This record gives sequence, structure tokens and C-alpha cells, in this order.
Amino acid sequence: MKFTDGYWKLLPGVAMLRPRWVDEAVADGDRLVVHAPTAPIHDRGDTLNRPLVTVTFDAPMDDVIGVRIEHHRGRRDRGPHFAVRREAADVKVVAPGPGDAAASITSGGLTARVSVDAPWQVDFEAGGQVLTSSSDRSVGVATTAEGTFVHEQLSLDVGEHVYGLGERFGAFVKNGQSVDVWNEDGGTASDLAYKNVPFYLTDRGYGVFVAHPERVSFEVGTEVASRTQFSVPGEHLQYYVIHGPTPADILRRYTALTGRPPQVPAWSYGLWLSTSFTTDYDEATVTSFVDGMAERGIPLSVFHFDCFWMRQFHWCDFVWDPATFPDPEGMLARLHDRGLRVSAWINPYIAQRSHLFDEGARLGYLVRTAEGDVWQWDLWQAGMGLVDFTNPEATAWYQGKLRELLRQGVDCFKTDFGERIPTEVVWHDGSDPQRMHNYYAYLYNRAVFEVLEEERGAGEAVVFARAATAGTQQFPVHWGGDCESTFAAMAESLRGGLSLALSGFGFWSHDIGGFEGTPDAAVFKRWVAFGLLSSHSRLHGSSSYRVPWAFDEEAVDVTRAFTRLKMRLMPYLGRVADEATERGLPVMRPMLLEFPADRTAATVDTQYLLGDSLLVAPVFRVDGRVEYYVPEGTWTRLLPDGEGLLPRTVSGPRWVTEEHGFDSLPLLVRPGTVLPVGGRDDRPDYAWAEGVTLRLFELPDGHDEVVTVPGGDGAAATYRVRREGDVVRVSSDDAPGPWAVEAAGLTERTEGAGALSLSVSTANLTA
Repeated sequence: MKFTDGYWKLLPGVAMLRPRWVDEAVADGDRLVVHAPTAPIHDRGDTLNRPLVTVTFDAPMDDVIGVRIEHHRGRRDRGPHFAVRREAADVKVVAPGPGDAAASITSGGLTARVSVDAPWQVDFEAGGQVLTSSSDRSVGVATTAEGTFVHEQLSLDVGEHVYGLGERFGAFVKNGQSVDVWNEDGGTASDLAYKNVPFYLTDRGYGVFVAHPERVSFEVGTEVASRTQFSVPGEHLQYYVIHGPTPADILRRYTALTGRPPQVPAWSYGLWLSTSFTTDYDEATVTSFVDGMAERGIPLSVFHFDCFWMRQFHWCDFVWDPATFPDPEGMLARLHDRGLRVSAWINPYIAQRSHLFDEGARLGYLVRTAEGDVWQWDLWQAGMGLVDFTNPEATAWYQGKLRELLRQGVDCFKTDFGERIPTEVVWHDGSDPQRMHNYYAYLYNRAVFEVLEEERGAGEAVVFARAATAGTQQFPVHWGGDCESTFAAMAESLRGGLSLALSGFGFWSHDIGGFEGTPDAAVFKRWVAFGLLSSHSRLHGSSSYRVPWAFDEEAVDVTRAFTRLKMRLMPYLGRVADEATERGLPVMRPMLLEFPADRTAATVDTQYLLGDSLLVAPVFRVDGRVEYYVPEGTWTRLLPDGEGLLPRTVSGPRWVTEEHGFDSLPLLVRPGTVLPVGGRDDRPDYAWAEGVTLRLFELPDGHDEVVTVPGGDGAAATYRVRREGDVVRVSSDDAPGPWAVEAAGLTERTEGAGALSLSVSTANLTA
């Protein structure tokens, strides 16, 4: 939201109060409280009829400083609030003494320094450098025809890039964009987003979390070209500055504040196949799909039933349509007997025709209007109401319906929708409807995830969620929403995923082949490679099936090859997933996350790193031509070129242009990598350390690393890998056999725990 007309003037109808000078800065325990009038105070008369802005600084944890800007404090705070976790911090508050020029608060390595003898100035400093600043025109309390707003503007340095703000499908770098954090069901082709997160980070060494679940408006270099502005309605603004110095450090601290995802089950990393949305299907159709995948040797892990597993006009009543699924328990048992898990589509809306509508209305479990009526409309489902998750009894009621499905044999849920949340309603707990609009996605997905944990156990819960806001990363997985079936939509989906990754979300997926329309065979095959080198992989569409043989026989081959490749990568992906849960690092990583000092990597949005070691460059053209960036070092292809025309290694830093067949794409291994490759390619949930092969890539002399292979369905194992000259030594005290070590032209294998010494020439340290 903009308030100014250029640099000098306010927009018509806007009045602005700004702190001009510090009247007093006092230490209040571990807080620094600053009182700043809107004009300098020369004598006592200047204090009359003079507004005051109070700014309070605190530190919820090391290297994080909270800032609360307040005008009038008397307004009732109706909530809800983002949960911000606090822990013991090394905090030092310095109030100014006579003649001092500044007050300060320090948290770990981050300091906020407030000038007390000059116009308003706050510098956030770390490592002897100013990261960003709030200056004399940065803070404002604006009165407009739409109400009162509070804004802050933090400076942007020359060449500084801004990222994040949720799953955004436009330009990856947010400089020059106006972004409203407000969840909408808008597809992937516009500036609307399903997952809006009021958090951004920059490559200057800091991030900013605006702790407001209501609409937050960001002007990233648009209101003032050298500043990022954020504003909220009301009389106060709360934000947190988070010090890095690297983007990975910023994400680690941001997710420590707002929560990290738990582990998701190993089976969820396998291939998911959907009925699609509006297609005709019954158990015979489902069985034909499952049989078709098995006959073609394509490993399938999850079968998903989309909306029409229920009767039309009844969503959601959680009752299987008896015309198409007369024996749901038997059908689910038959799918389980084939080693499959089952996902079912749900949403939080209750259609008027559903038998649950009258029950929910009678019990007071549906959101109501100010007049006490059940809020209803006809969008999506005729006469639908909305479950009120601020009511604990309504939440338990909804969860009870899901328990019945879980006990029938459903394993997980696709938690669709959650963005179309009205603001002209009354919530059970009195929450502010504006603040509930985005926050609803958190409550909805938490309710579903919790019942899954209760019924299936910790580590076995997983959802496929569309709507989200800050903190919802604790309920994985999230998928990109409704995209078109085109190369352009494939690229915009990737941008959305990379943006979400820099917003604290560890696990992300997308509809392979696109959702709207039917992809041609080229789009489908290219999307398959991208999708199976993503955190989670689902074949799903709107009005057409996504079974690969619906396109051509080569699509079958491509789907088989990349599915089996992902299964072999599970020992590696399991370790990467641990980093998401323990450090808040996403499975799919923008280039700058691993290469923060590389100025070219800062803007690349057509490729990514799968974990820390695999560079993936999806192909977005029908002719197979792809241009991608290789950072410094000698990278090794993991996939051989089918024609044998491409060099085995690629050295950077440089841009590379290649052409790839449908069975290939640029998939490079980072130099210095020990890549654990699994011994099975038919499923994701196996004992990852049993039969594992450690593949060595460009290990430098002196390399000494402990490699952990998580257990999956077996025991974990650790290996120590050291290179001394031309000799590589690999040892393990706990690895189940057999396990192998592989470099180009050389493989050594052991049957159990022990050690291997390999004489490996420098040329053989690639594989």
C-alpha cells in the first residue's frame, strides 16, 4: 500500500505522523523502550497537542531483535497471533547517559542502535557493518479514508536482492514488486498466491518477519526505491529483524522462531497418482491405473482420490459415493494389499446438501454472521458453510469425521482450499476477521495434521496442503496449486516453489504435467523429470488423466526411469529431509542458498539444488534446449547423456547451453560430494543403509567427512570418508552389509561393518 505521491508529497486524503526525535530511551529489563514525539521538543509547551510514537525493542532469541511501533495502545487485541517462540538469549541493553549519542540493544551478534541526539535513525548492525536502517522518513502512522495504518521502511543497499514473501509465481527477486500478503485462490499465473508469508530475506545478511496474520502490504523498492516498506492496518506494527549472515543462517533462525516441519513418512517421497479432478472414475478405473503402473514397471507409492470420491453437491460429508465406490473398506484394503497408501481429498467447507451441514449449524460449529446466521454462499459448493476452527469443539467434531476415514483405511489427506475465508463474519473465540483470513489456513492444516499424528503416530503424518501462512510449514507437505499445462506454467511453478523455500517451507510439490488443460507429450515428459526431482511427486490434473501411457510410450519410459532414480536417491534425500526438520533448510534450494557469495546465483530462478549437492535444471522447451548456470568447481553428471555427446564433467563458474532428450536433463553432482545411493529402486520405504553405495565426486586431498545415511525402514549408518593423496579410506562401525564405495572405473564392496582403503587416482574421483 502506498501513502506518498513521489518523494515530497502525501497522496490526497493521507495524513502522516512520524517520529522525529527521541525524547527518552530507557532500559526496561531486557527491553529498550524509546519514546519519540512527532516533532523536536524545545520547551514544555512543545509537549502539548503533540502525538508520541513508542518503539520497543526486545530479543526473543540470539541474533533476532523484535521491534514494536505503537501509536494508541488502547485498542482491544482480538487476535489471532502468530506463535513466536522464545528462548534464552544473550541480550545487552544500553540506555543513553549524559552526552551519549545512541541507545542500543544487542542480541547475540545483532545490534539495534538508536540515535538519541539526531532525527530518527535506527541502524541494525552485525559484524561491524550496518545491515539495514530505519531513517527519519521510515516510520509512519498514516490516517486515510480506509482507516489508520502503521508502516516501516528499511533501507536497501546498492545491489541488494529481496526474496520470499511466500509462494509467489512472478519474478523470483522481489525488488520492484508491490505484494499484498492476503491468501487468494488465484491459480499460479498472477500476483495472487495461496501461501502468503510476511517474511522476506535479502542477500545483505538479514531477514524480516512481520508478525501480523492480517493483510500486510509490502512495497519492495516501489514506494521508495531504496527501501522495503511494509504496512498494516491499526495502531501498531510488530516485526523482527533476523541476522544471518548467510541465507541459510537466516532461515535457521526464522524457523526457530515460527516452527520447523516434522519428518514425513518415507513412503510419501514415492510417486503419487491421482484420479484427477472432474474425470469419471470408479474402483475399476482405479484398479486399471494401478495395474497399468505395475505392468509397466513404474513404482507407485500413493493413490489419491480427488473430490468426486464423495457425491456431487455433498462436499464435504466424508461419505464415499455408493454409486462408484460401493465397498470403500474393501477397496482400501485391496489397495493396501498391493503395497499402496491412500490419500483422500478434503476441504473445510460444508455444503448445504451435506448431512453435516444441519449438524454443524445446530451445534454452532459453522462460522456465523454478526446477526447470528450461518455464513453461506454458493461459490464452490451450493450453500456451503465454513468450519469454525477457533472453536475447540468444532475442531474435535471435524477431526472425528476424519478419524472415521482413517479407520476405514485412508492414510493421509489432501487439504485443499482454505483461502476463501470471509471477513464479514463472527468467530467463536472473538478473533478479528481480518486477522483470521490468512490464519485460517494454519488452524485448518493443524487440525488435520494433528489427527493424523494421533491416529498414525509421529513421523507417519503427511498432508498435501494448498493454503498456508507463517508457521504452516509445521504441517507438511505443500503443493503449488492450479497451474496450466504449459512450459510457462512449469517455470512459474518452480519460481513459486523457490520463493516458498526462502519463506521457511521445507517440503514442496506441484502437479506433474500441470492441472488446467491437458499437456502435450513434450510438456508432460519434461515435467515428469522436474517432478520426480522434487521433494514430493504427484501426477494430477483437472479434466484429464495423468497416467503416462495416455501420452505416448516414451512417457512411460521417462516416468519409470525418473521414478526409479528417485527411489535410489532416498538415502541422500532422507539426510536432506533431516536438515529441513533440524535446521529449517528446504529440500529444494534456490542457488543463492548454497552459493550466497556468487552474484550470478543470486538471481537464477530456472534451476535449483536438490539438497546441498545435486544441481537440477529442468528443461522448459520442446526442442530440449536448456541454459543453466554452473557455480565454481568441476561438477559431474549424474545422468549419462543418451547419445554420449555431452562431456562427463562441467566446470564453472559459467553458463552452459545444451540439448537433452526426454530421458535426460542437467543433473550435476557438486564437487566434494559423497553421494549415498540406495540399493533398491522399486519403493522409497526400505532400509536405506542396506546395500548402499557411496559414490565419490571430486574429493579434494585432505577431505575428511562423516556421512550419515538415515535408516528409512532400517538402521541408520555412519561412514567416515578421508582422502590422503591418492588413497581414499572409508570406514564404518555400524553399517549393515553389503555396502560399496564407487569412483569412476573402480568399485569396492564390503559385506559388513569395517573399513576399506582404496587406491584412487585423481582422475577416478568422479563417478
